[in-house]
Amino acid sequence: MSDDQFDQTRLRLAIQKSGRLSDGCIDLLKNCGLSISRGRDKLYGRIEEMPIDLLLLRDDDIPSFVADKACDIGIVGQNVAEEERLTIQRDSHPVEVKKLGFSRCRLMIAGPKEWDYSGGAMLNGRRIATSYPGLTRHYLEQNKIDATTVMMKGSVEVAPRLRIADAVCDIVSTGATLDANGLKPFVNIFDSQAILIRNETPFTDEKQKIYDAFVKRIDGVMSSRHAKYVMMNAPRDAVDQITQILPGVEAPTILELVGKTDMVAVHAVCPEAVFWDTLEELKQLGASGILVLNIEKMMA
Repeated sequence: MSDDQFDQTRLRLAIQKSGRLSDGCIDLLKNCGLSISRGRDKLYGRIEEMPIDLLLLRDDDIPSFVADKACDIGIVGQNVAEEERLTIQRDSHPVEVKKLGFSRCRLMIAGPKEWDYSGGAMLNGRRIATSYPGLTRHYLEQNKIDATTVMMKGSVEVAPRLRIADAVCDIVSTGATLDANGLKPFVNIFDSQAILIRNETPFTDEKQKIYDAFVKRIDGVMSSRHAKYVMMNAPRDAVDQITQILPGVEAPTILELVGKTDMVAVHAVCPEAVFWDTLEELKQLGASGILVLNIEKMMA
């Protein structure tokens, strides 16, 4: 799709067109208060509430589209972005802006269940089938392991059964696919999650404003994921101790209670998870009517 098919004043965002990462991206946009209007070909859309164009691509195409300025920003798996950086020679690569906390997975080396894995030296002289040769070679070189990588696209786990390779290096979530093929994971070589990337070229002032507003919405969603709004009535003289117990709270809001000079209402936003142990400690300090509420949106 050529540049003249896009309004150059609008920000261009690339996401995966289908799959787990795509679902996570759609959920993130929805939580940011953004909805998508898609074209007939399902590969192009627009954000209704902000001047953002959306391209729906294969995940391994996203880093290239962003690096080549076909898109301004993208959401992609960290493993895909790092693999592209290690294997594709180009003048510049996309810049990682922030980790987004969803679509987590691990790239792991796995081998036959009967192996009594004793460390990296066991892989010397072995053949390892993988869809991630860059990351796999990087791990092998860093750990001085003399093994050969065999490039495969899809169904990597069948390589040992077909005697194409001795072991595999593949993305693992539950491990069920490996188990079904008589394999088990031995070593984790890369932890991955969804990340926001952008190209290195400075944006126009107009695009920069759109980008800043978009990132601020993402920050608000991420801040509210674990944050809780806590309310309670408590003894006035216990407020300092309560502030120390509430996770991440520096200055709660204190409200007077009508007719009770020794009690106050305490309201606080906890940026971290609130556990039952915390509630029990608050109760021991004399707090009552304790409410812990989810926060849908939060902006600093």
